[in-house]
Amino acid sequence: MFIKEHKLRVRYAETDQMGYVYYGNYATYYEVGRVEALRSVGYSYREMEESGVMMPVLENHSKFFLPGRYDEHLTIRTSIKEMPGVRIRFHYEIFNEKEELIHVGETLLTFLKTDTHRPCRPPARFIDLLKPYFDSKE
Repeated sequence: MFIKEHKLRVRYAETDQMGYVYYGNYATYYEVGRVEALRSVGYSYREMEESGVMMPVLENHSKFFLPGRYDEHLTIRTSIKEMPGVRIRFHYEIFNEKEELIHVGETLLTFLKTDTHRPCRPPARFIDLLKPYFDSKE
């Protein structure tokens, strides 16, 4: 299983009148988590797109427990629990500064060829970079 954490500070523009993170911004936090997770293994969305593959979102699920608040540092824990095929599922846990779980989410994305918009396998280099996290020695 692959897991990566990324911290960010809640900006004023991301909050509602109550000072809570506006619910629609959690999808943006998911994207931040995905991008930084890929970057942490030496791969980027830019590299994927330059190789002729894009990753549109097919599903987005969210569950809220506590509010994120203005100026708070949040930790986004992004995980991939199984090796991707034509689709990849990301799981997210978001924690506040007190390390309380405030939110969980999940997105399902698919790999598409940018020229034809047809489903495809992930780029080989991407798979090679993820493999060590899924190799079992058991």
